[in-house]
Amino acid sequence: MDLETQNNAELEYPGESKVEQAYDDDQIQVLEGLEAVRKRPGMYIGTTSQGGLHHLVYEIVDNSIDEAMAGYCDCVIVTLHPDGSCSVKDNGRGVPSGIHQTGKPTLEVVFTVLHAGGKFGGGGYKIAGGLHGVGASVVNALSEWMEVDNAHEGRRYTMRFEKGNIAREFKDEGPTDEHGLYVRFKPDPEVFTDTTEFDFNTLLTRLREQAFLNAGIRIILRDERHLVNKVHDYQLEKEKAEDTEPDEDSDEATSSTVVFEDSEDENIKKSDIIEYNLKYDGGIRQFVEHMNKAKHATVIHPDVIYMKAQKGDITAEVAMQYNDSYNENIVTFANNMSTIDGGTHETGFKNAITKVMNDYARKYGALKDSDKNFEGKDTREGLCAVVSVKLPDAQFESQTKAKLGNSEVRSIVDNIVTEKLSEFFEENPIVARAIIDKTIAAQRAREAARQAREATRRKSVLEGSTLPGKLSDCNDKRVEFTELFLVEGDSAGGSAKSGRDSVFQAVLPLRGKVLNVEKSRLDKVYSNPSLIPIIQSLGCGIGEEFDIAKLRYGKIIIMADADVDGAHISVLLLTFFFRHMKPLIEQGHVYLAQPPLYRIRKGQKEYYAFSDAERDDLIAELGGNLTVDRYKGLGEMDAEDLAQTTMNPETRTILKVDIEDAMKCDEIFSVLMGDKVEPRKEFIEVNAKYVENLDV
Repeated sequence: MDLETQNNAELEYPGESKVEQAYDDDQIQVLEGLEAVRKRPGMYIGTTSQGGLHHLVYEIVDNSIDEAMAGYCDCVIVTLHPDGSCSVKDNGRGVPSGIHQTGKPTLEVVFTVLHAGGKFGGGGYKIAGGLHGVGASVVNALSEWMEVDNAHEGRRYTMRFEKGNIAREFKDEGPTDEHGLYVRFKPDPEVFTDTTEFDFNTLLTRLREQAFLNAGIRIILRDERHLVNKVHDYQLEKEKAEDTEPDEDSDEATSSTVVFEDSEDENIKKSDIIEYNLKYDGGIRQFVEHMNKAKHATVIHPDVIYMKAQKGDITAEVAMQYNDSYNENIVTFANNMSTIDGGTHETGFKNAITKVMNDYARKYGALKDSDKNFEGKDTREGLCAVVSVKLPDAQFESQTKAKLGNSEVRSIVDNIVTEKLSEFFEENPIVARAIIDKTIAAQRAREAARQAREATRRKSVLEGSTLPGKLSDCNDKRVEFTELFLVEGDSAGGSAKSGRDSVFQAVLPLRGKVLNVEKSRLDKVYSNPSLIPIIQSLGCGIGEEFDIAKLRYGKIIIMADADVDGAHISVLLLTFFFRHMKPLIEQGHVYLAQPPLYRIRKGQKEYYAFSDAERDDLIAELGGNLTVDRYKGLGEMDAEDLAQTTMNPETRTILKVDIEDAMKCDEIFSVLMGDKVEPRKEFIEVNAKYVENLDV
């Protein structure tokens, strides 16, 4: 889960004024070449925040993976360098390096022309993820510089680009025994204004996925960035020693140039480089094992159920295993692209699971004639599964490839799962019975949840026109402008109500202990007094009844104390939203307020600090005669303080909760909020060093 700092500008309501600037022929612009990419990068990589930054790496790596799927590459090395650049090296065929029909070198065309590549036909690639041909050229356009070293058919060719423009012309460097492509690029800070620093764990998660999905391919991720300070410090010490004790025989080259991998100096060791070697001969079977292990889930059958089939040029693979949790975790891929919004392959898989379960339960009497059939969600409770299809001419809904649309894939996946899972159940009746028993328990819990929901509705608690008594609503009803503060405690709720702008800000004080939904089925949610008012206030329902079109507030801001208890409440609420109202997070409606920890007074002026470091900096800047107050909670802040520091869009800072990787979020919530103590303890011990503002 990625938390992005959002400094809120003054809230502006739409007005009736018209644009005064002239609109004529001169206003129509034509952007040539890669200029369009630099002008509107979000159209090509989605965002210029961390998600878009890492997308650059994925685009280059995906090209290497396409070489692997074509059968010409079995090793990809991704390196994060000390200068902030990233390189991707593979041992594939390299890029054809003759003169293209456009009159330019083919290598130049690939890296400077949109929609140019070898994946549109002609037999270069039967199956590929990057079908739009924009990947390499977009990365080039959004990089401060890019260097390409290409070994193809016994010769080596190089080029250099700066911001998409040629900085060093295409050059034939002569013969070579190597083969493959090496691309090194540095993201342009003019484009990626938030950060140009790659997150190692984000890349590791993605590259591990690729290694799982392509059994036998080796992907190496290296991080050399932390060596830059070590090298710099060592060089300074050496220069200082040389200044005091000159040595006429010293080799000056070693003081300015350090080869990390081959350095024999004891101060700079190769072992200091972080490196992950990813190779999984078990493919997606090991992927499922990894997912269950990461969640610390107890599996209810020891072996992963695996099935694979091919029809024509389409290959479908499925691996699945049940655990004792209440949540399903199904991840799907098409041509190695993560299809986070599912598609026809996921639909076929889910339909087959439900059909096989019902047929087997009827056949062996687990479901009687008078019993209702299992619903899909019953059969998927506790299911961990990977569905991967590889096909030519994959049809995605967008450049981000979030949803697969090929209709023929649905029947292929449906047929393979129906046939293979039925066979597995017949051959493994003990495992089949364990899965059916869990499905029956899920069905009963769903029925209990339905009864609880209906009973609650009869009391008019969940009806759209019913709002909780403690809610102080706002006057404006336009969702795009309204905010709901979920405030810890009545005392803080009172200050928030007094300090809010009632035009667009609503306040709901939380009552009682927030339910840990990670350990609870849906029927418990409908009877929990801490969650019912939230469901009422938002008005969009939960679970399968969730309808984001009915959402009453554009921003849902969790405002809890800056201490352990407040953090616990925030995590409980985030778990609730993640499990039962996930689109709220996915579409950017959930935020965390950032109340200050300290108030510093000097004379008649007041200053606020949000961390110990900020407090110390203010004290050093302001000098003596200060009064420093430590806030123990929101309840200690009066309405004016709370409004100024935490609620006023002009002066506050709030954190937007963003799901960068849903699977990683699922793992973290399972660890932090699950039943097992040891994994939670281990997670806290490992991550404690990253925690700030923690009261003990």
